[in-house]
Amino acid sequence: MAHVAVLLAFAANGVLFGTWTPRIPSVQAGLGLDDGRLGLALLAPALGSVGSMLLTGVLVQRFGAGRVMGCALVGFSVTLPLIGVAPSLWWLFAALLVWGAAMGSLDVSMNAAGLGVQRELGRPVLSGFHAAFSAGGLVGALAGSLAAGAGVPVGVHLAVAGALGLAVTAVVARIPVPDPAVPEAGAPAPEAPPGPGPAGIGRVVGPLLRNRALALLALLAFAGLLAEGAAADWSAVYLTGSLGASAGLAGAGFVAFSVTMTAGRLVGDRVVATFGPVRTVRVAAATAALTLAAALLAGQTWAALAGFAVLGAGLAVLVPVIFTAAAERTTTPATAVAGVSTCGYLGFIAGPPLIGGFASLTSLSAALWLVVALTAVVALLAPVTHTAARTPRPAPSRSPAR
Repeated sequence: MAHVAVLLAFAANGVLFGTWTPRIPSVQAGLGLDDGRLGLALLAPALGSVGSMLLTGVLVQRFGAGRVMGCALVGFSVTLPLIGVAPSLWWLFAALLVWGAAMGSLDVSMNAAGLGVQRELGRPVLSGFHAAFSAGGLVGALAGSLAAGAGVPVGVHLAVAGALGLAVTAVVARIPVPDPAVPEAGAPAPEAPPGPGPAGIGRVVGPLLRNRALALLALLAFAGLLAEGAAADWSAVYLTGSLGASAGLAGAGFVAFSVTMTAGRLVGDRVVATFGPVRTVRVAAATAALTLAAALLAGQTWAALAGFAVLGAGLAVLVPVIFTAAAERTTTPATAVAGVSTCGYLGFIAGPPLIGGFASLTSLSAALWLVVALTAVVALLAPVTHTAARTPRPAPSRSPAR
C-alpha cells in the first residue's frame, strides 16, 4: 500500500502543477503583464521552494517521509486557488511564493518516500513514480486546456483542482510510508538527524560541497530541470504569443511534453538497466537538443509541438537516475536527495524567470535557445550518472533467504 500512496502523491503533484501551466497566458492577459513582468512573477516559486526544500530534508529525518509528504500536499492544494484570484502582479507574486514553498517541500518528501519504497522492494521503481507525476501533468494540462478553451475563470478552475488535491491527501495520509534508509543489523548508527536552523541546513548543503560526485549531480539536476521548467511554463506563451495558436491549443505543448515524458518514464527503468544510465541520458538529451533547435528554426506550431515532445522524452529518465545516484553516494539518502533536489528544483523554478528576462531583452523565440543549450549540457554531463547503474539493496528481511 505504501507504493500506492507514493504513486498517488506523485500523480497529484503532476495534476496540480500541470493544470496551472495552460492558464499562464490567461493570467498574463488578465493582469496585463508583459513577458518580463511575467518572468518576475514566475521567480516567486523559486524563492519559496529553496528554503522549504532544504528544511524538508531535515523534517523528513525527524518526522518521517510520509507525514511530511501529507502535510506538503495539503499546503500545495490549498494555495493553488490563490494564484487564480490574484488581482495584481504583487498578489500573484505572493501567491506563487507560498505555492512554491509547498511544492518544494512536496518534491523532497515524496522523492524520499519513493526511495524508501524502492529500498523495501529491492528494485528500481523511482522512474515509475516520476511517470505518475508526468501522467498527472498530462491530465492536468488537458484539463487546463479544456478549461481555457471553454472560458472557465482561472480562479474557479484552480479551486476545483485544489479540492481534488485535498481528496487525494485524505487517502494518502492514511497509508504508512517507509523512510529512505534503515540501518542494517550491526551497522554503525547514523548521525542524529540535523535540527532546524543553520546547523541543520548546513548538514543538507554540506555533502554537496564536500562530495564532488554529489556536486556534479546537483549541477546536472540544475541544468536538466531548468530546461524542463522553462519548457513547462513558457510553452503555452510561446504557442499563443509567438506562433499565434488559439487559447484552446495553448496547453498542447505541455501536453506533448508530458505524453512523451510519461512514456519515457514508464520504460525508463528497463532502458537504463539495458543500456546503462550514461548512454541513456547522453543519447536522449542530445537528440532532444537537436530536435528543439530545429523546431525553433522552423517557427511553426507543428514543429514546436514536435520539439516539446522530443524534449519530454529526452529528459524523462534524468531525475530518477540523478536521485538514485545521489542516494547511493551517502549514508543519509534523505539529506543527499534534499541537497541535489534543491539544486535541481531551483533550476526548475528559476528557468521561467530566466527565460522571461531574456525574452524581455530579445524575444521569446530567442530566449528558448537557452533550453537547447541546457539540454546539450545534460548530454555532456551524462557520465556523472554512472553510479546509478547499481541495483538498490533490498531491505533486510526477517525471514531466511531462499
